[in-house]
Amino acid sequence: MPTTSGDTAMPMIDIPPLQPIDENWDTALAVVAHPDDLEYGAAAAIARWTSQGKKITYCMVTSGEAGIDSMPPEDAGPLREQEQRAAAAIVGVHDVWFLGHPDGMLEYGLTLRRDIARAIRQARPTIVITANYNDVNPIGVPNQADHIAAGRAVIDAIGDAGNRWVFPELLDEGYEPWSGVRAAFVSGSPGSRHGVDVTGTLALGIASLKAHAEYLAGLGDNAGPDPAVMLEMMARRAGSSLGVTYAAVFEVVSFGAPAFLTRQEGQAQK
Repeated sequence: MPTTSGDTAMPMIDIPPLQPIDENWDTALAVVAHPDDLEYGAAAAIARWTSQGKKITYCMVTSGEAGIDSMPPEDAGPLREQEQRAAAAIVGVHDVWFLGHPDGMLEYGLTLRRDIARAIRQARPTIVITANYNDVNPIGVPNQADHIAAGRAVIDAIGDAGNRWVFPELLDEGYEPWSGVRAAFVSGSPGSRHGVDVTGTLALGIASLKAHAEYLAGLGDNAGPDPAVMLEMMARRAGSSLGVTYAAVFEVVSFGAPAFLTRQEGQAQK
């Protein structure tokens, strides 16, 4: 979801030197609040990862039905789901799930944690991708309430997914615990210290955002800068901090980090 005003000028963002993100994994589940959230930076990285043969599934907590002022939610929801599936296909993602929580009214709590934990148990990923859940975005603008609720629930649901005594009803549904998540990659976080070289896939990321055509058109004066210009500028700034032309940035939240990092370092030395 856009977090800038209608100003066409992009604020300058100081990005510290970035470390390459670990890419030695095979499966990921991307959980965000709305259709289009992944397209503001993460999609170009996802295109890179699917081209490596990684299996990535999208999970949208809402259908973004409150996102188009001129369109009633009952019409906007199905449209935005359709646009998200098209956007995902562009970057090589073919499984897109929608949890059906109310757009604009997400509440952090047990219901949200349970539904995300269910998705994690179903997908059984090594990596969980989500979006910035800090109170502000990297340029200091207050974050959306849905983003904060969804992202914080994602982090907690990773632990919930591995504990059979939390949400035992999921066992009755046939979802066994999953403790295999090794890290969460948080896109667009002010705490980002890792980057992904998206020089070869930025165009796919931009095309993925443009697939939300009706949504972007519906933003009107609130659309902000041209998506292609904005994403190129963001990626170029990040690329300069990673030593490449274009990059996407992530904060890495590790789970079971010592064993995971030790294994990766050992493999890197072979």
